[in-house]
Amino acid sequence: MTYEEFRRQLGKAGLTIKEFAVLIKQTPNSITNHSQHKEVPPHLAIIAALMGEMAEADIDFRATLARIQFDASKPRGGVVKGQFGGSKQTRLLFTEANNEKSHN
Repeated sequence: MTYEEFRRQLGKAGLTIKEFAVLIKQTPNSITNHSQHKEVPPHLAIIAALMGEMAEADIDFRATLARIQFDASKPRGGVVKGQFGGSKQTRLLFTEANNEKSHN
């Protein structure tokens, strides 16, 4: 599904990108980043299309979603709280014992 069609489906459901992201427990940026590729992943397309159809049929999709227990997606990459851009590399922890072994 194109990003524009995705937005149209959300409009049918009466949702903004931010409201959609909150409902599916993702960040708005993770949704809007798909606009660069001009398409959205199939799972988001399916959700948006179903929400649009449910809204047109006067079915409350919010109540349906509220009954589903799920955790928010974990952020990808090297996210470090309080550090802009996160950490691009894994931090290596060295102890004195490791340091001594490397010098022998």
